[in-house]
Formats: sequence, C-alpha cells, structure tokens
Amino acid sequence: MLEILLVFGILVAIFVGYNIGGATTGVSFGPAVGANVVTKVGAAALMSLFFFLGGWIVGPAVVRTLGDELVPSTVLTLETGIGVMFFIGIALYLGNLFSVPASTSMTAVGSIAGLGMASGSLDWSTMGEIVGWWIVAPVVAFWVSAVIGRYFYPMINRAIAISPRDQTVWDIHRSGIRPHLGIKDDVDRREISGAVVVLAIGCYMAFSSGASNVANAVAPLVGSGEISMSAGVVLAGVAVTIGAFTIARRTLETMANDITALPLTAAIVVMTVSATIVTLLSAIGIPVQLVIVATMSIVGLGWGRATRTTRLADAVKHGEEPGVSTGALTADTEGEALPAIGVEDARDLPRSSELFDPATTGRVIFVQNLVPLVATIGSFVTFRFVPIFGL
Repeated sequence: MLEILLVFGILVAIFVGYNIGGATTGVSFGPAVGANVVTKVGAAALMSLFFFLGGWIVGPAVVRTLGDELVPSTVLTLETGIGVMFFIGIALYLGNLFSVPASTSMTAVGSIAGLGMASGSLDWSTMGEIVGWWIVAPVVAFWVSAVIGRYFYPMINRAIAISPRDQTVWDIHRSGIRPHLGIKDDVDRREISGAVVVLAIGCYMAFSSGASNVANAVAPLVGSGEISMSAGVVLAGVAVTIGAFTIARRTLETMANDITALPLTAAIVVMTVSATIVTLLSAIGIPVQLVIVATMSIVGLGWGRATRTTRLADAVKHGEEPGVSTGALTADTEGEALPAIGVEDARDLPRSSELFDPATTGRVIFVQNLVPLVATIGSFVTFRFVPIFGL
C-alpha cells in the first residue's frame, strides 16, 4: 500500500512541477520571446536547464522551510503531502487555464498552511517570517528600481540596441548532419549584444525560479522522508521541463504580447532586480512571490523614470512634484540617449494606461490572488473535515 501511495505522490509532484513550468517560463522568457530573441522552443530548453541548476544549487534551503519548518515533519506524512501537492497542482492548473503565471510560492505556502491550521500544528513564527518578507520584498524591489530609473536608466538604455523584430536574430543552418547556429545578415553588433543580454537575464530568471519553486513541487515528499533531496530536485526538474515544452506556450503568449508594452530595457532591469531578490531570499529559505516582486519593480522603475523631469533642488526649493507615471517607460527607444534630469517636460511623457493593457492586467491580478486562496481554503477544508487523513 505504501509503495502505491509513493507512486501516486510522485505523479502528483510531476503534475505540480508541470504547472510550475507552465507558469514560470512565461515570466522568465516572455520579454525575449516577445522581441523574437528566442523561440518558444528555445525558451523552454533554457528554462529547463537553468531551473534545474537553481533548484540544485539554492533550492534545498526552501525545500527545508516548506518540508519541515512550516509544519512538523510528523504532520507532513506521505498521505498529507499528497493532499498538499494536489491542491498546489490544481490551483496552479487553474491559473494556467487562464494563461496567467500565478505565484507558485504563495500557492504552496497557502496549501501547507491550510494543513497546519487544520491540524493545529502551523508554526506561526515561520509563517510570520515568510509573510513579512512577502511585504518587504516588493517594497525593496520598488525602491531599488526607482533609484535605477532616475539615475541609471539612461546609461542602461544606451547600452541596449535591440527592439522587437519580426524574426529572430539567429539563423539556423541545417545543411549538414548537425544544425549550426548563426546570425542573420541584417543584425549589427549592438543588436547581438542586446540579444545576448536579454537571453542571459532570462536564464538568470529561470535560475531564480528554480531556487524558489523547486520546493513547491517536492517539499512535501522530501519533508515526509519518502525521497531524498537530490531525487526531489531531479524529479521537479523533469516535471518543469514537461510543462515548459507544453502548457508554457500559453503563458509565454500572455507575458510576451498581451499584458504590457514594456520596452526591453525596462524588462531587463525588472528581471534582474526581481531575480536577484528572489535568489537571495531563497538562499535563506524564504519562498518569494516572483510575479508580485516583478510588478512592483515595474512600478518603481516607471516612477523613477518619471521623476527625471524634476531636479531634486527644484523639488525642495519650489515644491515641484514630478508626474508619477509608469507609462514614462514607453517614451524611450532602446539605444537612444535620454535627456538630463530636469530637462524634459512631464506633460510629454505617456500616461500609465499606455504601458499596461487594463483588461489583461485586471485578469492577471484577479487570478494571481484567486489561485493561492483556492489552494489554502481547499487544503484547510479537506484536512479539517475529511477523516481519511487522520488529523
């Protein structure tokens, strides 16, 4: 009977990892796919590789937090672990059905917290620490991005010279036995450098996703002692690979084309800031909601860019207030030199509505909040009132 439960638990873990691959591939490589720097198949391959590396190098710290510290290992048995993973997978699948990359970390924590509340064993200290970082991380992302937007964005923008293209910058030659990767004739060196940067940042995002999200797929199995840490990481990597090559096509389309007109320069800044915060917190065992951190990074970067219309001295002496608009990011073209601080007229900058598509953004926000709620309530009700789990 135990062997059958373990096989079922592994299948559920694969289902969770499959949906994680679908949810996080779009976040990591959406800008690169939208700019035709990489194809969806190429994005899936890179996602698979760097997710595994992040999970293997940094991920075990988060696995221990979710698998042993949030609730005791005596409560997180094989049976309850399967239940937890089931609600994580179902909730994430709901997000993928809407083509929305939901927060896997919030969903996993909510599902495990539901078990802890139902059994009266939730470690509220650990839960408080996680929630505290959930509040702090977006604030840090906002202010770091705001400083970059005001003081360093022009320098970064001049260094990026690639804009969205109708075709990818790469040229694949299939004349021989093995295909050879080349560069199209109409691509200059600056575009090549920009493409490499965009791909590198996408890989970095995938690494940070593995660091934070590998626990969401296998922490219950590892915490129950049924499989080892290394086996869990490999299992999660395989499952995410399946999701990246299949269901991720839908979230890639949403993040690449539907939700925002975010320029590549801004996308690179947002992805770098978000991935760094997530990786650092994962190293100390804190699962972080990457999507929310990235959203606040966009807002902070746009606000910082908008404040370049006003010098600090004028704001202090004359009470001038800069126009606050994330849409300021759409005023710039990659590779161009931006005016000095205080030179631009705030009225010339685009408004926020020109950056985000309101309908798609509203749908994304709604689903991202619904998914963790479904996991938490479903987990609590099941473990509290279904006697089969023996709590």
